[in-house]
Amino acid sequence: MAQTVSFDITPEQEASKLQFLRRQFSGAAPALSRSDVHLGGRTAIVTGGNGGIGLECSRQLLDLGLTRLIIAVRDETKGEAARRTLTATKPLESGQTVEVWKLDYASYESVTAFAQRVEDLTPRFDIAILNAGVNRGSFALNPTTGHEEELQTNYLSTALLVLLLLRVLQKAQARSTSSPSESFSPGRIVVVSSDQAAWAKFDEKSREPSILQALDDEANWDKIGRYATTKLLGQLFVAKLSRLVPPSLAVVNCANPGLCYGSGLSRELGLATAVFIRIVGRSVVLGARTLVHAAVVSDESSHGQYVEDGKLRP
Repeated sequence: MAQTVSFDITPEQEASKLQFLRRQFSGAAPALSRSDVHLGGRTAIVTGGNGGIGLECSRQLLDLGLTRLIIAVRDETKGEAARRTLTATKPLESGQTVEVWKLDYASYESVTAFAQRVEDLTPRFDIAILNAGVNRGSFALNPTTGHEEELQTNYLSTALLVLLLLRVLQKAQARSTSSPSESFSPGRIVVVSSDQAAWAKFDEKSREPSILQALDDEANWDKIGRYATTKLLGQLFVAKLSRLVPPSLAVVNCANPGLCYGSGLSRELGLATAVFIRIVGRSVVLGARTLVHAAVVSDESSHGQYVEDGKLRP
């Protein structure tokens, strides 16, 4: 199970606004090249891969020689545009493929259908970067699930997809045990997190009758705090999951790309927020480096942990 990890910074220091600014202007995961890691023969999934950080993650994975890239998107037209952008910027090498698959976090049926399609892959997937997310400017309930939209996308559907992908890996591991001709290596699943998780008040945790019902109540809606809460829930989920799932099946971690301009995540939050992000934000190139590093370099010690700028953080 998860290993004991020591840190060179306290949780209080890590969560400070001063440390956030230091990271924004001076932190970054190292750029990787094929001399560091070569992804030939590997298959990777990037959710929300049609723009911003997700598109840049896709580009960096292909640059590392990834053989098969699956861009998972809600809007397949935008996904196809992203595929064209990737291949126009740098033509694919022999054997490389980029595919666009439908995935709508607003629908559990879409999530389960996507996971079933992943299960049918030959060979199986090796890497999943779960980057899709929303940062809404107003309260809305998902008409299908009845849950608040930000909670639905950033936490509930993301957690469901993690569990379904782990089931895919379990079946692949079982096949390798019964058939010596099928090899198995642990998968890598990265759940994208945020600095804001450390700032979440999460007052709903003590509300009756349940946390979910409190989060679905418009009276408890907080435009700034809700995003932070959903990211905190994701970190708690991954930490708990690491106690139940061995890294010999999959290394699952959370990774924080930092506040990035050009990500499109805060498009509903207004002009003032956009200006702040443009001043303080880092490029999506730097943000994507952390996610790719967490997916292809971070070892078993990152299982259940929070990764930032290529380092484990409390």
